[in-house]
Amino acid sequence: MIRKERAILALEDGTVYRGYAFGHRGETVGEVVFNTSMTGYQEIMTDPSYNGQIVTITYPHVGNYGVAIYDMESNKPYVRGFISREFSGDYSNHRAQQSLEAFMQQYGVVSIQGIDTRALVRRLRTGGVVKGVIAHRSYTHPEDPYGEFTPAEEQVYVQRARDHQDIDGHDMTREVTTPLPYAFPTLRHGKRVVLMDFGIKHTIIERLSEVGIEPIVVPAHTTPAQIMALQPHGLFLSNGPGDPAPLEYAHKTAWELMGLLPTFGICLGHQILGLAAGGQTFKMKFGHRGGNQPVKNLLTGNVEITSQNHGYAVDIDSIPNGAFVATHVNLNDQTLEGMAHSRYPVFSVQYHPEASPGPHDSRYLFDRFIEEIDAFDGANGTPVEKASAGRLGV
Repeated sequence: MIRKERAILALEDGTVYRGYAFGHRGETVGEVVFNTSMTGYQEIMTDPSYNGQIVTITYPHVGNYGVAIYDMESNKPYVRGFISREFSGDYSNHRAQQSLEAFMQQYGVVSIQGIDTRALVRRLRTGGVVKGVIAHRSYTHPEDPYGEFTPAEEQVYVQRARDHQDIDGHDMTREVTTPLPYAFPTLRHGKRVVLMDFGIKHTIIERLSEVGIEPIVVPAHTTPAQIMALQPHGLFLSNGPGDPAPLEYAHKTAWELMGLLPTFGICLGHQILGLAAGGQTFKMKFGHRGGNQPVKNLLTGNVEITSQNHGYAVDIDSIPNGAFVATHVNLNDQTLEGMAHSRYPVFSVQYHPEASPGPHDSRYLFDRFIEEIDAFDGANGTPVEKASAGRLGV
């Protein structure tokens, strides 16, 4: 019988799951969430939107096709930890360069396997997301990695989870945004678009490039004046981690540029646009994370299966004077999934149309963005409606 190093997952509500160590040996703390995707673990791990979170994969077997450099969504993993029923130590795929465990060890990703992930997900769905700690016995007791944690030790980690800073009210984008602007290489000249990086995925940049856009990626704190100095044809607000409410600098930038440039927001960018227009966001009980979320397009009546990763949502009824109208809605819980400004060429969706990983039902939105840019006849100064309406942008 193969002996396995012991590990625990301790939640702030006092629940402790006992399993086995995998990946980098150590301990980690973060907000515990779950993702229902069957594939795409590497893309999930390297998505900056997961900064600050420990991700539970509901699919029971993870790692069998290894890791490929081509599937990186950023330059490193951003998850705080990873949880699976069973990780595969072996892999078989002609594209892969290394095993999942070697990848985790290389980048310091602490993980646990062998726990009842169904029970954990039921707990998160019932009680909502919680903070948790993954701890490896080999890290705390290197002389006895196969022994059990004592009840007293487990309670120490429960308290550590309780003491950890909440994601709510904390600006997580500062940890993931690019420090300097950069241009993405393209094969042909196109429309120059500034991409505000709140935690952008590589695939989003690639998809924009494919539809005829020359992307210029800028840090999250870039000012409206700095953006306009680049003489862009459009503005893109990217995905990113955490609570959108503390990002007041981004709300201000989105507000000042609203109506001056065709604008497309995804995920966190969608939420920023709602807040910029005077609306409110709220934290969801357990969020939407996975590649199988049904969304209805209210403009066409079509249903799209979408890839999603978010824990906050926009309350469209809170946006004053109908500045934005709903264009998409989630069919599971009726939360807002897309909206468009009633006057300006500004629209956004809560999900990920680049779908990496996930279905490609929503990639038409990138084409819509380039159509908005092509149809825009330019703006000189502040639009009349905006100048007279003040802060709320209506």
